[in-house]
Amino acid sequence: MFDKWRRRYASYADQKKKRHHLRWIVLGVLIFYCSYIGLTGLVFSTRVLESDTMQPALHRGDRLIVSSYAVYSLLPEGWRSHSLPFRRGNEVLVDTGFNARWSILDWILDSGLRFLTIQRIGLLQREPCYIKRVIGLPGDEITMTNYVLRVKPKGDVYTFTEFELSDKTYDVTIPQVPALWDASIPFSGNQETIVLQDDECFVLSDDRSNTNDSRTWGPVPVDRIIGKALFRYWPLNRFGRP
Repeated sequence: MFDKWRRRYASYADQKKKRHHLRWIVLGVLIFYCSYIGLTGLVFSTRVLESDTMQPALHRGDRLIVSSYAVYSLLPEGWRSHSLPFRRGNEVLVDTGFNARWSILDWILDSGLRFLTIQRIGLLQREPCYIKRVIGLPGDEITMTNYVLRVKPKGDVYTFTEFELSDKTYDVTIPQVPALWDASIPFSGNQETIVLQDDECFVLSDDRSNTNDSRTWGPVPVDRIIGKALFRYWPLNRFGRP
């Protein structure tokens, strides 16, 4: 009888121990998931460049670490208007879902399903995001001649080329276009003067051929610039800051 009681007690203890281990596993997965969502949503994410529109600086297949401006977007509007998290010449991540507005619950559920299915299945249709270069900032007066943007910063009396105002050096690819192309065509390389609103930026591809950017989208709302390219970790022969 004693042996029978001992076996029953040992079996109960084993079950209790297994349940205890299971709780720790579930807790560990939950902590990892929350950390993953927090990091990728509020701090940084990884992106694979799927086009050649940013050549020669970036190439199709480049893998980038991209910062997130989610925390910045939570700041009061007055603070955001006086201190943008990006500068002229930065490669930024532009969300093209200009009319998409999700609730926090929608975003949590969608992110959770994507996490569990290794990004294969989602509840929401996410609009594609593109890497572009910031050329014009809010309030700028801009015009384009032969694919090069000329900018008169807000409050300034002088006009500069985009390269003179940029915080970093970069090259652009200027295509050859038919001589008969009308200047009103977005990809003709010329554009009439426009003035950006206080919440708008102008972004362009480094490859100035027929690639979509602010020439076709129009100026981009500041809150649709959701991150900045920080680091290229693949391929190894181009490892480093983009």
